[in-house]
Amino acid sequence: MPSMVARTYSASEVDAAVARLGDPERFAHASEIVTHAAPSLAGVLDSALAEGGWFGAVHEELLRQASDESDAATRLAAVRALVDEQTRIGMLVGVAVGFELANELAGPPPTPSEEA
Repeated sequence: MPSMVARTYSASEVDAAVARLGDPERFAHASEIVTHAAPSLAGVLDSALAEGGWFGAVHEELLRQASDESDAATRLAAVRALVDEQTRIGMLVGVAVGFELANELAGPPPTPSEEA
């Protein structure tokens, strides 16, 4: 199988591509495909997060500290901060998975023996 040369993207190319995703018609197809692949992609994302150590012992300690906080306002702020951080990390790793999925799809179609 021929190797593919990885393409790099400029910040302006990425900005323009993200802006194009705002087109509801263009995004509808991507949304359908992702919905179809969501169960498998969730497993890939979970694996990448675990292997990257994103939600290991430090994360568990932060969860414990937030839940043990006696002041309700401080506890709520700590939980919000953790949810925000989890969302950002999930998005970043999810985008990386998406890039790799796009690279896989950009290659030649698999032969029947590779699909099994």
